[in-house]
Amino acid sequence: MSVGHACVDVYQGAVASLVPFFVAERAYTYAAASGIVLAASLLSSVAQPLFGALTDRRALPWLLPVSTVLGGLGIAFSGLAGSYLLTLVFVALSGIGVAAYHPESARVARIAGRGSHTAMSWFSLGGNLGFAAAPILVATVVSTGGLHHTPLLVIPALAGSVLCLPILRTATGTGLAGNPNSSSNTGTSEGADDKPSFVRLSLAVACRSVAFIGLSTFLALYVRQRTGGGPAAGMAALAVLYLGGAIGTVLGGRLANRWDRVTAVRRSYLLSVVAVAGVVFAPGPAIYGFVALASAGLYVPFSLQVTLGQDYLPARVGTASGITLGLAVSVGGLASPLLGGLADAASLRTALAPLILMPALSWLLFRNLPEPTPPASLSSR
Repeated sequence: MSVGHACVDVYQGAVASLVPFFVAERAYTYAAASGIVLAASLLSSVAQPLFGALTDRRALPWLLPVSTVLGGLGIAFSGLAGSYLLTLVFVALSGIGVAAYHPESARVARIAGRGSHTAMSWFSLGGNLGFAAAPILVATVVSTGGLHHTPLLVIPALAGSVLCLPILRTATGTGLAGNPNSSSNTGTSEGADDKPSFVRLSLAVACRSVAFIGLSTFLALYVRQRTGGGPAAGMAALAVLYLGGAIGTVLGGRLANRWDRVTAVRRSYLLSVVAVAGVVFAPGPAIYGFVALASAGLYVPFSLQVTLGQDYLPARVGTASGITLGLAVSVGGLASPLLGGLADAASLRTALAPLILMPALSWLLFRNLPEPTPPASLSSR
């Protein structure tokens, strides 16, 4: 599941990684380029809660390979599109594939990990590694042959769909595709939903998303300006951003076991405020250190917020996963055109400066959140 997750999240990271190439080859403005990120995020943000609600009613393990291939095909064709509109359509198609994958995969991962914070962090790590691989993969493919080589980017999707096949074969025997009303099959459990806490959690996730997607959209271009380097300098910064997230995700599971999830998330957001400020204002090569720190700080909460959402809505795990992994996370893409317009009107630094406030708002929303008790039906370990 973790490796399959990596194959899917390559296509989330690929969107931001393709932005500098769209700007260079097609002369897109910052606002137009950020609109591509919006296209991937908009449908994904709307669709993931819908797919989550479906998985609450009935297990849909067949979605895993189908959505993986769809995510890859959209990115593969985006570089071949002859118009801006077609580029948006193909990127949006990839976003729908990613949206269909995450709620069902989070449900299956919750069952396989028996509700363990550490297990969910390893599942999330796969997605982070996919993000981290995206700029390297895109740079390798597109730098050598331009955007016309994007069909090669479908290869991870094909590999990921094959990895899903054993899950389909074992679904019947393990209950993953059984009675939709059974809590053991859907990953849900009996218990009262804590909707106010879930709303605050979702708002915090949304603020984190604005910070992270804003950074990932413009970081490559900004680092090139700050360091005077070429495309490789920008791609290296994106790789640091995503690899730091991988470290932060694994660290999050360990910190949750040492303290608790809410405390670990709250402290990481405080660290992120300082780190994002460093990314915006640090001179020269020092920016890479702050990128790594910001990435780890913003990713410690990632898997913990997924399990928190599932425990705040114990009877609707799919819906909770769809919102925390989808709707709230994708909100950052909705803010990208605003940041792009500000960058066109002023500068990239001016556009990135408001991102410092986002982890601060997340910290405020987490200040008095309760630590929920995991359901008894999942023996966490």
